[in-house]
Amino acid sequence: MGGQAIIIVDHGSRAAAANEQLDEIAERLRARLPEAQVEAAHMELAQPDLPTAIDQCVTRGASTITIALWFLAPGRHGAGDIPRIASEARTRHPGIEIVTTEPLGVHDGLVDALTDRINESASRSRKA
Repeated sequence: MGGQAIIIVDHGSRAAAANEQLDEIAERLRARLPEAQVEAAHMELAQPDLPTAIDQCVTRGASTITIALWFLAPGRHGAGDIPRIASEARTRHPGIEIVTTEPLGVHDGLVDALTDRINESASRSRKA
């Protein structure tokens, strides 16, 4: 598989269930974008880390890598660590285009998702 790769990166957790959620997100994105390599990576506490995921995508033939931030707000990783890692990867892999997204941030889709969760909670409490 070559061409486009997408790496969804989160903080990472000691809790396996938390890391498995990112794997599930990656699997769902693969279903929507079957032409792209889609990988999950973590900044801390779990593997693969972001540099490893980048290197794996390049080994599998990626010519363009989008690092998609699975963070709600800008912070240390999004503003500093991830751009630095992307820059280091560009040096290791000349000719490979590596870009990063903004964090999820303020987005109507997130408001929709939050509204769904609120409604689900209200529905459960009425049934109890």
